[in-house]
Amino acid sequence: MVFCLENEEARRPLGSTMVQFQASEVQQLLHNKFVVILGDSIQRAVYKDLVLLLQKDSLLTAAQLKAKGELSFEQDQLMAGGQLGELHNGTQYREVRQFCSGSGHHLVRFYFLTRVYSEYLEGILEELTYGPAPDLVIINSCLWDLSRYGRCSMESYRENLERVFMRMDQVLPDSCLLVWNMAMPLGERVTGGFLLPELQPLAGSLRRDVVEGNFYSATLAGDHCFDVLDLHFHFRHAVQHRHRDGVHWDQHAHRHLSHLLLTHVADAWGVELPKRDYPHGQPFPPHEFFNFNPTEDCSMPPHLGCSPGVNFVPGPLPPPVPSPIPHGQHRGLAVHRGMPRCIHTSPYHVPRTGAPCRQRPRHSDRLIHTYKLDKWPPPHSGTWPG
Repeated sequence: MVFCLENEEARRPLGSTMVQFQASEVQQLLHNKFVVILGDSIQRAVYKDLVLLLQKDSLLTAAQLKAKGELSFEQDQLMAGGQLGELHNGTQYREVRQFCSGSGHHLVRFYFLTRVYSEYLEGILEELTYGPAPDLVIINSCLWDLSRYGRCSMESYRENLERVFMRMDQVLPDSCLLVWNMAMPLGERVTGGFLLPELQPLAGSLRRDVVEGNFYSATLAGDHCFDVLDLHFHFRHAVQHRHRDGVHWDQHAHRHLSHLLLTHVADAWGVELPKRDYPHGQPFPPHEFFNFNPTEDCSMPPHLGCSPGVNFVPGPLPPPVPSPIPHGQHRGLAVHRGMPRCIHTSPYHVPRTGAPCRQRPRHSDRLIHTYKLDKWPPPHSGTWPG
């Protein structure tokens, strides 16, 4: 684990390892892959942007980002919850969505979570056990956990994190890549729908609670050899793309998030990234995306061993690799090398003696998209059974 001051030297390499994907490249990267996304409304936007990017090179609209529980979004289908039941902001809200491409080579499913571990999650894991095996799981749950479950929410969150990672380790196949998305930075004033009016006094401390929760979740994910994508770090200087509710983000932020996520997945799978020339002198990504705001306090809580004004960042930044390729270009086409690399990308991973790596040779020729939409049993109520 590395703690360092937020300075220009630490921020500069942020965009140099990210690739801006086109729809055709995303289709190739996720060809014959089953992707499962679990989490809150931020994760729902991650799902929506990925579904859109699998079909065309355009951004989400503000209305699409705001929509909740709609019957269909960009050729996907609402499977349970949402408008099939009752739209509300309670902890029993359910929403299950699924997108299957016309070719049948891309399957993406989303489950709305209000708690990182619960009986409902056990029901999801049972589905993943007896249904098609996922190739990629993208998960996060934090804000609901820390704000809607009583005074001991942080202790419960830590216990549930351990439970969910243990269960994921037991249920998911060794070939499955799990990426834990750390929670994104909150604004000073939080008015998101998940935070009920009577809970507004919690908003002031929730920002720092999220940082602490991120610390625990990343540490535990690393202990279980799962990957971690530190969205709190990556978006700490992009606050101009955060909505006024202090929680949600605009379409530009979510496309940037998709590029970060897909770059991470491609690297974990050993996929060569696309080569592309960018206009001369154009930074990558554009510096305009980031806007350093000295009033934003994203520092670690003092009891975690870090003085005020000091932040944790995802590990020591790797030294630049000498290469004849100019800045803004990337090697090769998106071609699978056939064997995923065994890497630990968690910023807080502590190697354990004798701990086996979860990444093993994957059967890339295995077709998993036999789980057709019309075979999903119709829900008898507005909530997903859990």
